[in-house]
Amino acid sequence: MEKVSLAFELYGKEYAFETGELAKQATGAVLVKQGETTVLVTAVISAQEKDYDFFPLTVDFMEKMYAVGRIPGGYLKREGKASDKGTLTARMIDRPIRPGFADGFKQEVHVVATTFAIDGQNPPDCICVGGASAALMIGSAPFDGPAACVRIARNAETKEFIVNPTYEEQETSDLELTIAGTRDYISMVEAGANEVTEEDMLAAMNFGQEAIAAFCEKQAEFLAMVAPEPREWPIHVPDASIAERVDAHFDEMSAALKDADKQSRIAKVEELKAAIKANDFSEEEQAAWGSDIAAALKSLEKHAMRRMVIETGERADGRAADEIRPLYIRPGYLPRVHGSGLFQRGQTQALSVCTLGLLNEAQRLDTIDPATGKRYMHQYNFPPYCTGEVGRMGAPKRREVGHGALAERAILPVLPSEDEFPYAIRVVSEILESNGSSSMASTCGSCLALMDAGVPIKAPVSGIAMGLIKEEDGVVILSDIQGLEDFLGDMDFKVTGTANGITALQMDNKARGLSTEILGRALQQAKEGRAHILNAMLAEIPGPREELRDTAPRIETIHIPVDKIREVIGKGGETIRGIQDSTGASIEIQEDGTVHIASVDQEAGRAAKAAVEAIVKEPEVGEVYEGTVVGIQTFGAFVKLTPSKDGLLHISRMANGRVSKVEDVLNMGDTVKVQVIEIDPKSGKVSLDRLEKPDAPEGSEPAHNGREERGNGRDRRPGRGNRNNGNEDRGGDNRKPRRRHQQ
Repeated sequence: MEKVSLAFELYGKEYAFETGELAKQATGAVLVKQGETTVLVTAVISAQEKDYDFFPLTVDFMEKMYAVGRIPGGYLKREGKASDKGTLTARMIDRPIRPGFADGFKQEVHVVATTFAIDGQNPPDCICVGGASAALMIGSAPFDGPAACVRIARNAETKEFIVNPTYEEQETSDLELTIAGTRDYISMVEAGANEVTEEDMLAAMNFGQEAIAAFCEKQAEFLAMVAPEPREWPIHVPDASIAERVDAHFDEMSAALKDADKQSRIAKVEELKAAIKANDFSEEEQAAWGSDIAAALKSLEKHAMRRMVIETGERADGRAADEIRPLYIRPGYLPRVHGSGLFQRGQTQALSVCTLGLLNEAQRLDTIDPATGKRYMHQYNFPPYCTGEVGRMGAPKRREVGHGALAERAILPVLPSEDEFPYAIRVVSEILESNGSSSMASTCGSCLALMDAGVPIKAPVSGIAMGLIKEEDGVVILSDIQGLEDFLGDMDFKVTGTANGITALQMDNKARGLSTEILGRALQQAKEGRAHILNAMLAEIPGPREELRDTAPRIETIHIPVDKIREVIGKGGETIRGIQDSTGASIEIQEDGTVHIASVDQEAGRAAKAAVEAIVKEPEVGEVYEGTVVGIQTFGAFVKLTPSKDGLLHISRMANGRVSKVEDVLNMGDTVKVQVIEIDPKSGKVSLDRLEKPDAPEGSEPAHNGREERGNGRDRRPGRGNRNNGNEDRGGDNRKPRRRHQQ
């Protein structure tokens, strides 16, 4: 294939598609660009058909640090495990293209998006969806494309929508909506928002659908230039007798599904499936049609559940379409931790735990994304026991990363700023029971934990998962879906927000023909469900607690001059370590002179604060100090006022009467009460007067004013004891003058 390229402009941004030059052994490969951000997206379809009862699609997003001109961190200095951002991007590519493949297509499909160059202005994620669609269609895959993805921002001041905003444009937006699909339907929605109303969110979706259609048109133009050769891929068609035999048990399946208890229902359904398989199929047929029989049994379960909802309005657990499962809410569930909340809805249970720390404990990010760290971290764990299963425990899977990111995005708009609340915040949601909507339980539990910890959030957040059953013209929107309705339904639509508006949403769609009109109805029904849940939460904890837990660190913030930072840190960190070791407090100093002092013990925090303030304190005229004598000269004594500042107490101001020498009234290490009487504006030297002066000793004579006496005085301050004002150790007056360097 010769190189084919198409450059175009849409909504004020420059884009390009290219193929025929790179990765020519892949089934399809497209180089896609926005600005100078460049990603190669490849698609490979295996030659062999797999006997699976699911579609074997794998999507990988490869973040290459060379794309942003950086060497990877760590010992190996090469890319390793995908970052959370990379995992989320891979999911974002997978979700909109997966529903577009033909039923019965069983070849393995592997899509890989590799970042070649990132310009720091244009994110690479949205263009990867269009690249994947184009690569699949170049390979003539049985794929319902073109498909595209756009990100919609809204200028917070002008309220104008922006398509695929730059990072800079996104900073001034109150909305980040990522929407994907074809010219005809929406397949994926992801959004974060600053309490945006349902009406504004729907307007953004409508605008996004128009933008998707425009990108699909450009992709179709590019594909027409490529003119891919048609290819017939095998589409598996099971033996018609399988469905006939299985569908004969429709009434039995309908009866088995009518059980509110998840484990009991699963047991009944699995028992029925096993009986159908054993009684209606011979061992030879089971061996030959294994995956087809499993798919037919799944289809029977799906059809029975959907018809029950469409025809009778009844759900498997007996609820109405807009009914929420029973709620059980307990803030402050755990002792000792900084904050916790138990949230249960039906048979889904989440325990969220909040931990507070210094800002230097925030997460550092080493990715191609401009963000270098994040202060709020939400992590979601889904152990096998939460569904009554046996399984391996290990690193979080893609689903766990995705659900954690959704709950994190839901809370971010209501968090206080660093200036208001200078803490790093980590919330962990442990899913202890699951029967659908666990990510929304995680969001509600996290809000409870934050309020229990005393984090001054701007408004409480609740969340709900919505479902959809669509059969021809029949459409039923379900509130608070359980696992069965998620698995066998057409839509999983999660919405979070405050009483004022939406903070996050996520939608995956399996039904072709999903319109923004249906999504608008779902948003309105979700608003009512969120309000019901939020009221139940506020009945248990009406707002953030006024005080932090005794076990949580108290952080006090002070500001010091930038030129004093070095003094507080000390040589090799000696000074700041000494303060931390002696007080038990933790101290963080930022480049602008902001100092955060954290300690569970309030007395320790106050002591550390006083120590830092003492170091940077500049004496002022009139202030009184009790200082230690740290140096003695014939003309007076040096008194330490602060850790970094001494003052001179002249011999004439040490006592009532005339003093012949300093040692008659003061010695090294003595504590003396003094007052600042003068500060030289040029040199900064401090002159002191002694308060509560004693009388001069009897027989004390005034100090000799001769040059010899004044010259023989010794500076007895620490580190200066071997310095002589005289010249006896240096050859006296016979020293040769030091020569200046001759130019």
